[in-house]
Amino acid sequence: MSDEHKSLQQIIDFRLEKLKKLKDDGVNPYPTKYEPTHKSESIKTDYDELEGKTVKVAGRVMAIRKMGKASFAQIMDSEGRIQFFIKRDDVGEKSYSHFKLLDIGDYIGVEGYVFTTKTGEISVHADAITVLAKIIRPLPVVKEKDGETFDAFTDKEQRYRNRHLDLILNPEVKETFIKRAAIIKTIRNFLDNLGFLEVETPVLQPLYGGANARPFTTHHNTLDQTLYLRIADELYLKRLIIGGIDRVYELSKDFRNEGMDRSHNPEFTMLEFYWAYADYEDCMDLVEKMFREAAEMVGALQVDWGGMDIDLSKPFIRKPILELLKEATGHDLGNMTDKEISIVCKENKIAVDNSLNYGQMLDELMSKLVEPNLIQPTFITDYPKAISPLAKAHRNGDPNLVERFELFIGGSEFANSFSELNDPVDQRERLEAQAALKEKGDEEAQPVDEQFIQAMECGMPPTGGVGIGIDRLTMLLTGNRWIKDVILFPAMRPENS
Repeated sequence: MSDEHKSLQQIIDFRLEKLKKLKDDGVNPYPTKYEPTHKSESIKTDYDELEGKTVKVAGRVMAIRKMGKASFAQIMDSEGRIQFFIKRDDVGEKSYSHFKLLDIGDYIGVEGYVFTTKTGEISVHADAITVLAKIIRPLPVVKEKDGETFDAFTDKEQRYRNRHLDLILNPEVKETFIKRAAIIKTIRNFLDNLGFLEVETPVLQPLYGGANARPFTTHHNTLDQTLYLRIADELYLKRLIIGGIDRVYELSKDFRNEGMDRSHNPEFTMLEFYWAYADYEDCMDLVEKMFREAAEMVGALQVDWGGMDIDLSKPFIRKPILELLKEATGHDLGNMTDKEISIVCKENKIAVDNSLNYGQMLDELMSKLVEPNLIQPTFITDYPKAISPLAKAHRNGDPNLVERFELFIGGSEFANSFSELNDPVDQRERLEAQAALKEKGDEEAQPVDEQFIQAMECGMPPTGGVGIGIDRLTMLLTGNRWIKDVILFPAMRPENS
């Protein structure tokens, strides 16, 4: 009876019997070490040099064709797959009997000489095999014939829940995470070369701040203190600016207790950097260069992202928020009252109520009418003060605006930046206004952080600051539309819920 017609427990029991046979025959099926001399792809690449020479390769058995006294099999290592040929007369009857106890998924080492089969396939003629790890639980069945794959492991939810199986059965997935590592390395090098210092700040914080989001809450038993998983790094990094570290950044995990969708995961990776004596226009230039350099590193200056052709090689568009809204609504919203803006919202089928302020209504209009149409890289600038409590008032004198930009690509936000507020009196007033919103039931409003304000009262230089979502940037530069495709172990609902 083939494995596919047995129950899981029958398969496990059968493999445990094979395991026992190996052990009874003096084989250690889980040895401590094996030293391969070559990888699968290097053997193929250097075939002219290696033909007839002895090599040692190791990997997972992914195909077996048993033919009595001789057999073919395929092993997969970190670079790809290679075939090996094993003959009873070459390896001995005992060793060949051990080979016949192998299953798809077992790890083995193969030592032998390199040759080409009659069909032209570069292979290893085995002189010896070594069992390296006998698997007990079967891999999902993936059938291949004539280079075509059948019954592939494609169920998205199962792939996310079982990333180890995803990487085994869909090895191309690994390329996304190789590129992710390259993107992060490029960003680090980019900032390091500009004199920025990488630091680490607390994940567990007595107060959360630096963004509008609902936090995760935990409790420290020894201190008998409620703590929060950070929602942003901003307030700690600014203290370092105050302390005299003029260029500082952190690549970190942040946590927000909010919904999950195509572009949101409760645990995500952020880059935040702060630059003393710079402003949001300097940060705009830097972000554009950084994105382009990261894209060049992974060969993604032109990206097809969900059917959108995005060009990162051209200068990014820069437009004020009110100009974009005027183009979308036909109204100059900058001089309108809250009541007048609410009428514009209703004209565009956006539900509003008395709890929404000027800035929040503009944000709703942007979300519906403007942002989905920002396909090519676009910096939206000069935001409402009401939704930007940590940004400096605009130098143009407009009391309703601050010096802030957000970068949108393909209809999604990728970066947020301010000319940072460094007036401690103004900062206190704005955080107190946020706290008042919190008292009214806004779960995402920020509390007043007295320690941060006291630090700012010691003097903070003019500063530009930026936050960039690394997961979304990786999505863009690898052509993935779902955040779970660029996070190795994304958050998932309980399997039986």
